[in-house]
Parts: sequence; structure tokens; C-alpha cells
Amino acid sequence: MTDPTLAERLSAIDERIADAARRAGRDPRSITRIVVTKFHPASLVRDLAALGVTDVGENRQQELSAKRAELGDLAVRWHYIGQAQTNKAAAIRRDADAVHSVDRTRLADALHRAAADDVLDVLVQINLTQDPGRGGAAPDDAEALAEHILGLPSLRLRGVMAVAPLDEPPAPAFARLREVADRVRLLAPDAAWMSAGMTGDFVEAIDAGATHLRIGSAITGPRPARG
Repeated sequence: MTDPTLAERLSAIDERIADAARRAGRDPRSITRIVVTKFHPASLVRDLAALGVTDVGENRQQELSAKRAELGDLAVRWHYIGQAQTNKAAAIRRDADAVHSVDRTRLADALHRAAADDVLDVLVQINLTQDPGRGGAAPDDAEALAEHILGLPSLRLRGVMAVAPLDEPPAPAFARLREVADRVRLLAPDAAWMSAGMTGDFVEAIDAGATHLRIGSAITGPRPARG
């Protein structure tokens, strides 16, 4: 049996997303599937765009910038989903259409200082673990960070993002994220995005109300070996 093609993998994931959405009583069209293409060549993004993919995600600023420069003719939306250093905020701001990983006021300020002529969509990243070394703001700090972002006119607060912990089932973790998302939405009713769910846990994320899924190798195939 031959390995599935890119189109077949994409279709299979989209069917699973639609099935999970319907089981949760949700409209599949309310969910955005972001294809994470880290370590893959820019040519893969071009292939995905030819298959109708409109949203792609990158974890590293250098890779984001290189791919966007090479693929400037594509009508895709670039999501930056990795941890961000403040000294790279200007480059991230230039090349991302949305930043999912704003987890501290200093980063929000750096993105704002790098303001271009447009408004940047951002999400508050939440740390769902007890490890303060993991990326993300503590759940109890989410509202303060959200309020800070709301005071920066070049940033548009869209909602919250998180990665499920490795040491507990994803469902209760995503339920906690949903609680944080609801609190943030009291401050900013338009901040309705909930970025959660990857290949192994997107069904649980959909059950919890995720609006944006970040799916990589299940669509792209194994990452190329890095030299």
C-alpha cells in the first residue's frame, strides 16, 4: 500500500474535523484549520495553497520570514505560533498576520512598537501546566495581560491560545482554557478565537470550543531530516 498523498492526508483530517464538530453540535465552518509547516520547504506551502489551504503556521521567526519572502504571491494567512523573543518582534510583526503566542506585556509592547500601517491580530497564550518555565501566561494573569493588549492600538486582541500538557488528558486542560477564554471575552467580546488542538488532541479541543486548530505532520507528513 502506498503512502497517502498530501491531498489525501488533508482531506482525511478535514473529514475528522467535520465529524468532531458535528458530534459537538458545532458548524464545521466555524473552525479554522491551520497547517503547521515548520521544517518543511516553502514548496510545500505552495502545494497546500493549490489544494485550497488558506492558513499556515510557523514556529520560528527565521522560517516564517524566509517562506513569506519566497511566497509573497500566495494568498495565505501566516500564523506565528511559536515562542517569541522580544528582539525578534519587529520581524515577526512584519511577516505574521496573526501571533498566537503573546504571553507577557514586554512582548506585547515590542510588537506594538514595531507597528506597521496595519493592525496585528494577537492571542494571549496560556500556560496550562504548573511549570512556570513553559510558554504562556498563568491563567490568573490572563485578564491583566488582555487589558494591557487592549490598551495598545496597533494590536487587535483575538482570544487565547494554549498547548495541552503532556502529563494529563487534554479534555480537562482545554476545559480550563475555555474558562479563561470566557473571562477574556468579558473584557473584549470580539476576542472569540480559541487556538487549541493539534494532531493528537484536536477532537477534545473542538469539544471545548476551539475555533483554530494547529495541525502539522498528520497533513504535511514527517518532517524532513535537518542537516
